[in-house]
Amino acid sequence: MTWLPALDPAHVSELVRAALAEDAPWGDLTGGAFVPPSAIARAQLTARIDGTLAGADVATEAFAQAGATLTWHTHDGARFRAGEVLAETSGPARAVLRAERVALNFLQRLCGTATLTAAFVDAVAGTGVRIADTRKTTPGLRALEKHAVLAGGGSNHRFSLSDAVMVKDNHLAVAREAGLGVTEAIRAAKQRLGHTVHVEVEVDRLEQIEPVLAAGVDTIMLDNFSLADLRTGVELVAGRAIVEASGTVRLETVRAIAGTGVDVISVGALTHSAPALDLGLDVHVAGGV
Repeated sequence: MTWLPALDPAHVSELVRAALAEDAPWGDLTGGAFVPPSAIARAQLTARIDGTLAGADVATEAFAQAGATLTWHTHDGARFRAGEVLAETSGPARAVLRAERVALNFLQRLCGTATLTAAFVDAVAGTGVRIADTRKTTPGLRALEKHAVLAGGGSNHRFSLSDAVMVKDNHLAVAREAGLGVTEAIRAAKQRLGHTVHVEVEVDRLEQIEPVLAAGVDTIMLDNFSLADLRTGVELVAGRAIVEASGTVRLETVRAIAGTGVDVISVGALTHSAPALDLGLDVHVAGGV
């Protein structure tokens, strides 16, 4: 497994605190009425289907803030099988039950993203092509979802609008309205940027490639190209820029796209359409009156 950068603990703490407050803004009515204060609970977090783990730190923080502990038998980025016990929790029963849904909500979503990413990465194995995410993330959860992509073996595209320049068709339309040609507009923009800023430009037709390359871009995105046009596009670029393919990429098509010679394939579905992974927490309560 590749090294995974740690999530920012302060950010994780803030997200978990908000989620717990949302789930029980005035306390847990059910736990307070039905669970004795002295009751102790132990539980096992079990995978119900195969998958890839992401979000361990987030789930641990949810139990910690509620007043319980969560001990892991595996780590983010590890693959697991249905029936495998991934972690165990213990503590006051009210605390365990208080944290359960919030922890599972985070885990199931992030494991779903990591698992779908791993499937795409497996599909292009041996081609040298990178599978990357996009900015199509859940508002407020981008750091977690992009971490889950890394856990699945994928790569992160830019994190935000502040990270890199990505010129899309709407930007070019504005430039044309101002009377600027594509090459001229990109060159003018580069003059206003620092020399370390990465510049990527999206094109949707083969004839746009040469004017974009003439401006000296770092990456060119071929958006919604056919396989034949992707191959032609790669030949036209001829190593002068990184070539990224994007647009309605599916598991059934990603291997063929990788075979066209592109360097990166960005997949919005990794974060906007990954199904939640089925995980279960089986609680056993003892003691208390």
